[in-house]
Amino acid sequence: MDADHIQRHFVAVMAKHLPPSGSTLRLLDLDSLSGRLLAQSRADLDVQHIQPNDHDRIAVAPAAYDAALAYDVKLSGALLQACLTALRPGGRLIALQSRGVVSEDHLRQLRDHGYVRILVEPALDELGVLIRGEKPHTTADTLARIQAAARADADTLDLKRFRGRYIHLLIQRQPNKPVWQMSPREPIAWRAAAFHRESKPSSLLGFSSLPKAVAFMQPAVLGGLIADVNKVGKFSVETAAAQEWNISLNPTPDSLTGETLTFIDIDPVLAEAPDE
Repeated sequence: MDADHIQRHFVAVMAKHLPPSGSTLRLLDLDSLSGRLLAQSRADLDVQHIQPNDHDRIAVAPAAYDAALAYDVKLSGALLQACLTALRPGGRLIALQSRGVVSEDHLRQLRDHGYVRILVEPALDELGVLIRGEKPHTTADTLARIQAAARADADTLDLKRFRGRYIHLLIQRQPNKPVWQMSPREPIAWRAAAFHRESKPSSLLGFSSLPKAVAFMQPAVLGGLIADVNKVGKFSVETAAAQEWNISLNPTPDSLTGETLTFIDIDPVLAEAPDE
């Protein structure tokens, strides 16, 4: 296997550690190649490329990026600090060293520079080392974190111009009980919340990210505008298009005023695995 194919495999490993995103994932490409490779298969990336010889003078807006990729880049103290500044709270540095080996030194280096939720593991079939760390959140308040993440995407997005990969639907899951209380063959039904339209097909309430869906639910439930939703289902945009669903993307709780809500049967087999 030549070097180009090996690098593509390593970059694919890095891609699995990208944080969940909404309509756009803002990526800082520190090796000036990983981002280009990923952009060939992901339309939701907004990439800024940094040439390796510019690492000593990175000048980017603070908290402007969801993730930073570094393939075979030396993780100097200055670079780690610059990335920490550039990442939003909860944003990730994802580094891969193709000739490296797993070492506690990697963990200690990221921890000493302020990163949290650090992961160090073999990258691919015991080849190389994957190093991941996150910028700490500025608050321990989970609600505040969700609301901050939700603001990354605008309300009432135009679905035809949506660049994201997934749509999240508000689901009534039946039966509403833990897996361990269910019999092996007990059927599971999903029904998705939708605006009921008399003169045209109903429109599902869809959201560009899980935080966007949760931020919508909190005031909507407290205001008595929606009830009995016990799950958020994640569906690829391709799946949604194939089903020809009508979707209102990122509605606001105010948009429920005067509307009639209904629930539409959805096949749970169509859903993606939930975010980590």
